[in-house]
Amino acid sequence: MGKGLFSPHMLGEFVSRIGLFLILLGTGILILFIASEGAGSANFDYLFWALLAIIVGFFVRRRHDAEPPAERFSLLRKLRDKNRGRKERR
Repeated sequence: MGKGLFSPHMLGEFVSRIGLFLILLGTGILILFIASEGAGSANFDYLFWALLAIIVGFFVRRRHDAEPPAERFSLLRKLRDKNRGRKERR
């Protein structure tokens, strides 16, 4: 079951994307609140929903474990770390 459609990795990535969506949605609603404030008729419902979406989005996104770094740039990382070691010795 580890490689199927509902594997833990795929489910975690999906939940993380939902969190990112909520953050972006909250940011858009916050822009609507700022625009309503600029128009002179502040609608505080926009502010409430924006803050709620952003906070829930951060909590949902935070639950997902960080991905291990990709191996595609491992040679560049080794060269960078070696170069840092030389600079520190000087």
